[in-house]
Amino acid sequence: MADPKRLGRYGRIYAQLQGLIEGKSPSLVAAMATLCAVLHAKMGHHSWTGFYFVSDGELHVGPYQGPVACQVLRDRGVCLHCVRTGQPVVVPDVAQFPGHIACDSRSKSEIVLPVMKGDRVVAVLDVDSHKLAQFDEDDVAPLLKILGLLQPYV
Repeated sequence: MADPKRLGRYGRIYAQLQGLIEGKSPSLVAAMATLCAVLHAKMGHHSWTGFYFVSDGELHVGPYQGPVACQVLRDRGVCLHCVRTGQPVVVPDVAQFPGHIACDSRSKSEIVLPVMKGDRVVAVLDVDSHKLAQFDEDDVAPLLKILGLLQPYV
């Protein structure tokens, strides 16, 4: 069952981001940076919140909040799985995900969602937590709605 407090928080974050991004961001990167800053600050349990851009079969880090990230991801990992499938990926325990890339060894759970341009994944939103099972299917719809704010810039 969905946590009403968490869903309420997502609703407030969406409204705040809508006011900050819609018609105001000068570029996709600026909108992404704003989205990361607000999500990271307001959700509280995110240890890393950021974007990776798809580039010639690998991923390059984009705007993010949190500790230093892997700058390039290739061959394996949760983010590349999301790119390959075009679907959100929820990982309750990253140690159980085959080929997980540990940019921060403290990360325990992760959610990754695609940023689409038509039917092509152009970037992913990657969110990590130091807690196990921090994310579940109830996070997918509100995060996809938030990512929808980026569509005019993609």
